[in-house]
Amino acid sequence: MKWDEFFVTGEPMIYGAMVSIVLVSIAILVGLTYFKKWGYLWREWLTTVDHKRIGVMYILSALIMLFRGGVDALLMRTQLAVPESGFLDSQHYNEIFTTHGVIMILFMAMPFVIGLMNVVVPLQIGARDVAFPRLNAVSFWLFFAGAMLFNISFVIGGSPDAGWSAYFPLASLEFSPTVGNNFYSLALQISGIGTLMTGVNFIVTILKMRAPGMKLMRMPMFTWSVLITNVIILFAFPVLTVALALMMFDRVFGSQFFTMANGGMDMLWANLFWVWGHPEVYIVILPAFGIFSDIISTFSKKNLYGYKSMVFSMVIISLLSFLVWAHHFYTMGAGAMVNGFFSITTMLIAVPTGVKIFNWLFTLRKGKISFTSPMLYAMAFIPIFTFGGVTGVMLAMASADYQYHNTMFLVAHFHYVLIPGTVFGVLAGLHYWFPKIFGFRLNERRAKTAFWLIVVGFNVAFMPLFFLGLQGMTRRMYTYSADTGFGPLNMIATIGAFVLAIGFVVLCYNFYYSFRHSPRDEHGDPWDARTLEWSIPSPVPVYNFAKVPHVESQDAFWHAKKHNIPLFKEGPYEEIHMPSNSGQPFILGVIMFLAGFFLVFSWFIPALIAGIGVVIMLAVRSFERDHGYHISAKEIAATEQKLRGDSV
Repeated sequence: MKWDEFFVTGEPMIYGAMVSIVLVSIAILVGLTYFKKWGYLWREWLTTVDHKRIGVMYILSALIMLFRGGVDALLMRTQLAVPESGFLDSQHYNEIFTTHGVIMILFMAMPFVIGLMNVVVPLQIGARDVAFPRLNAVSFWLFFAGAMLFNISFVIGGSPDAGWSAYFPLASLEFSPTVGNNFYSLALQISGIGTLMTGVNFIVTILKMRAPGMKLMRMPMFTWSVLITNVIILFAFPVLTVALALMMFDRVFGSQFFTMANGGMDMLWANLFWVWGHPEVYIVILPAFGIFSDIISTFSKKNLYGYKSMVFSMVIISLLSFLVWAHHFYTMGAGAMVNGFFSITTMLIAVPTGVKIFNWLFTLRKGKISFTSPMLYAMAFIPIFTFGGVTGVMLAMASADYQYHNTMFLVAHFHYVLIPGTVFGVLAGLHYWFPKIFGFRLNERRAKTAFWLIVVGFNVAFMPLFFLGLQGMTRRMYTYSADTGFGPLNMIATIGAFVLAIGFVVLCYNFYYSFRHSPRDEHGDPWDARTLEWSIPSPVPVYNFAKVPHVESQDAFWHAKKHNIPLFKEGPYEEIHMPSNSGQPFILGVIMFLAGFFLVFSWFIPALIAGIGVVIMLAVRSFERDHGYHISAKEIAATEQKLRGDSV
């Protein structure tokens, strides 16, 4: 392989990205060395098994990926702003189109959701950690290894270019002979294994580690949404893992699973992908439903209306999510019977979703509503998501879908569901739980400025796409002629995209501003909230709860405050057992990254060596005796005294 085949060349923007990566890397290395932070970085972050720190790393990774995916989106919108634009050529546009979708779904939305569940769920159920702390760290570092492997493709080897769904035969060696789709198959496999581990970990955590008295039907709605989401992960992600493994065998080892000849079946990939892909939509949306439920209840000063129906509706959604995948290819000749079945199941999923919408509205009714920044995202979500859902019902009609399919109408629907349903959700959750994580609130004025820019920019960016789709503009179209009449609406959409980007810039600036100027939290409950995580100091100590809480009702903390009932038993503190930090998960992530990288280029000898390294790491862990450590009662008492003035 020649150097000009190894490194991506010929694009000024790629050269600029290479220079930026090198300069940023040098700046980080110099900064860590100058401020003597290497030891701190290793001890406190790279080797941590603390679920809160792991959650923070997930969220930071998601914000970085949001920037990367957002830049891709702006490049696409700039290309489409005017007819016959030469800003991007067709190949570069295809690569950006592909990486934008993969990054936003798998490397932004997923880690953002998993980061919030890492931080919040053990606190909401009164646990001191997750069930398997070391496995939790392995999950993060496998996700991060997959994310980094995917992201280096745009400077080394070349990005995947067959769309985020990587349909065959477009993703085959015949039509995509570069290594770009090798990066796709291997990076998503590595990251997906980490996500599958997360699913097992959180199911066990929620089912086995709840505080005394916290029955399933007393759990906060966010915890319920996480439990159901991880059950979906457990059933959906193995399908993706198998599909990606078959894709890797086709591309790296010359097998014929998805080829157009020798017994291969390209539609097998489409079915396997969407058997995972549509449940994946609910994997990133259901936790957001839980976030909105907790936020609307908190800032309405009311119990969540229809608690049981909310739980049952999420269960029904999770079941139906596995019965709708073929609506992605109504036009591919399956026949009226098959299309009719999937049309009905797709429409049915709107029923439990509608139940949730009405429950949120009834929770707001006669509530004492506080329009904080988290609440604004929740309030904006309801009408925008409902509109996106209605367009989804339009797409569910198989006969009508022949008009909508593969047009910008579908792109608009997809974003009208996922941006308010997921992005608004994680941003609401980040603003809501930010003081619990860091000990201070984000500046409300700047948070609300960012909110309005994001909401207005989003609608201006994506509403025109509905009309463009109805006029016949197909998705994946990298250019168009002036005669089509698509130019004015595309220009409006591009302006909206840049307004949306400005909103995210203001959001990021607010992190810096609040870190410098926001007053530090004097107590752990700045929102007058309802659930257990707000009953302990902010930021949360490593052991979470000095004493295990005893739960007597839903909204346990609110119940305890209003009825003056103690959550924690009187008496002295007892020592707490905690898991030890370990560098093994980080090292395993590095080795998996190297194994994936070598396989991308079919360098089998170093890939085999890296594979042996993985086996060695697993063997070392199997024979390791690590009993953790204990925090003494005296140390706990001193910490609690410092954090909230307890004298017990």
